[in-house]
Amino acid sequence: MDFNLAEQMAVLKSVDTIMRSDDRVYEGEARFLTQLAAVLQFDLNLLKQARDLDHEKAYTTLKAMPESKKYALGVMLQEAASSDGRVSDRELQLIANIFERVGIETERL
Repeated sequence: MDFNLAEQMAVLKSVDTIMRSDDRVYEGEARFLTQLAAVLQFDLNLLKQARDLDHEKAYTTLKAMPESKKYALGVMLQEAASSDGRVSDRELQLIANIFERVGIETERL
């Protein structure tokens, strides 16, 4: 699955938001992000720029993606949340908010 640059930035922003929800990135989360970037051929150097990306702009980009990419995003967010061995209520709330904002139906995941 190919993501254009704007989509890569928005996906990285979303995944990073989930991973940093507890104010720190655990080893498992960092490993997940590295693997994700390798599989999807994302440039991890974009992460700094993605962190600076406005949430609304990211949501607009994600919402415009086709359903197949939204489904992949949903899976990525769930994997990011569990990659440190635990899923917090805060992570679940953030994922639910992202799903709502970009039009991901939870029944499909």
